Amino acid sequence: MRQRKTSPQALRIDFCRHPPTPRWVAPLLLAVAVAFAGDVGFSFIKVRQNYLKNESALAKLEPRSYKPARNAPAEEIALARDTLQRLATPWDKLFGALESAADEQVALLAIQPDPRAGTVVISGDSKDYLAALTYVLNLSRAEALSHVQLARHEVKNDPQKTVAFSVSAQWSARR
Repeated sequence: MRQRKTSPQALRIDFCRHPPTPRWVAPLLLAVAVAFAGDVGFSFIKVRQNYLKNESALAKLEPRSYKPARNAPAEEIALARDTLQRLATPWDKLFGALESAADEQVALLAIQPDPRAGTVVISGDSKDYLAALTYVLNLSRAEALSHVQLARHEVKNDPQKTVAFSVSAQWSARR
């Protein structure tokens, strides 16, 4: 007996094929979608009815039933005006001047601006007297400040001999 030579046949494997979907899945999804749409519609109708009921109740209220605004005392009004003026003050000019004069040898401790008087008092500590004078010179070069003066200085009684100083200046608080 003679054997016949056969060539091997190629195998085809389909990795993407999915098993067929059961027939009951589509009607089930349709029923769930219809139930969801019905629930959303029912909720919309309830919210709309509640909205209309509240709107009609609000329309029936008389304007006289509201309490009138209370009269504020003069000191409270003055305080509110002062607060409003402070909020409207161009602080960025002052802070820009302070940042442009910044020095590693100087630490600022307090800034006391008075927008009404147009003055500012700056307190700080410096490594030595020369650093304080240099800071005053840098502040005097800032456009937002004028009449910059070293108001006081004192050498602290510590090992580093730091200098506490205070600078006064005119500050244009207007925009």
